[in-house]
Amino acid sequence: MVAERDAVAWSEQEIAGLVEKIGALKSSMARVIIGQEEVVDLLVTCLLAGGHALVEGVPGLGKTLLVKSLAQATDMEFRRVQFTPDLMPSDIVGTEILEEDAATRQRVFRFQQGPVFTQVLLADEINRAPPKTQSALLEAMQERAVTFAGTTHKLPRPFFVLATQNPIEQAGTYPLPEAQLDRFLLRIDVVYPTEDEEVLMVSRTTHAGLDDAEPAMTVETLLRLQQLVRDIEIGEHLLRYATRLVRATRPDLTTVAAVKQHIGWGAGPRAGQALVLASKARALMQGRLAVTRDDIQAMLLPVLAHRVLRNFEAEADGIAIADILQSLRNEIRVD
Repeated sequence: MVAERDAVAWSEQEIAGLVEKIGALKSSMARVIIGQEEVVDLLVTCLLAGGHALVEGVPGLGKTLLVKSLAQATDMEFRRVQFTPDLMPSDIVGTEILEEDAATRQRVFRFQQGPVFTQVLLADEINRAPPKTQSALLEAMQERAVTFAGTTHKLPRPFFVLATQNPIEQAGTYPLPEAQLDRFLLRIDVVYPTEDEEVLMVSRTTHAGLDDAEPAMTVETLLRLQQLVRDIEIGEHLLRYATRLVRATRPDLTTVAAVKQHIGWGAGPRAGQALVLASKARALMQGRLAVTRDDIQAMLLPVLAHRVLRNFEAEADGIAIADILQSLRNEIRVD
């Protein structure tokens, strides 16, 4: 149940209608995206939670199509920026240009908005841009605004950034610092499709091609859903459970042997906020108005995978973050 203070704001009819829109959104994307159900679920979860996503996968897996279809299904403006080593901060946030009035001959500076002024932004291969350019985007993600020449310009609402990274090719890249990785709510891994999915994909794209996703909800509906996510109930015991999971990633505090042995640096308090928000969004996607333990456990890997750093020993031995977090999940209990 939603909290008593929200009883007037949320009628059962409105909540049912909003949950139905989530199903329509996923169905619209399924017309374009073949397979990748888990990836789509995580993208929608991140969108409903009001966060940003870091998407990793080798080229050719349809990451751009995923983001574009999400924008089409939610009827939001979409822009794509290819990050390169020569990309400057002004290429992202915008710059001032000098204009002359034809009648008065008076010259004034006008702010020319960059591609960040959109609702869905695909930052393709974000680790190829220099740190200064990365920071300009990440500041906009955090503040939801751009400050230029002492003037603050608000970004549109909603504002959703999906940044991609190629996990294979690292030559000539600028890895994101841990403090900047922390600004992404989820890390989503896009994996190879199954054989049947790949056959269907090749068949569709070599004949008539794929259709565009049809709008399944308005921007106003999406904003209402994001508000509803914040009001999803989570019990005190589950709130403490989520906090314990995050704290247990810190080697100096944990009792989990795998963490002590393989983790060099654990997650900060922002990870706890992300875990709870993502769990609330997952609960709503499944038509529930309260978070369960399963929601928290399901969101543990995408929330913490980019926030927890393995030590040298773990990297040398090929110990995966997923295996360490599985040990964490097995040992930390709910009261």
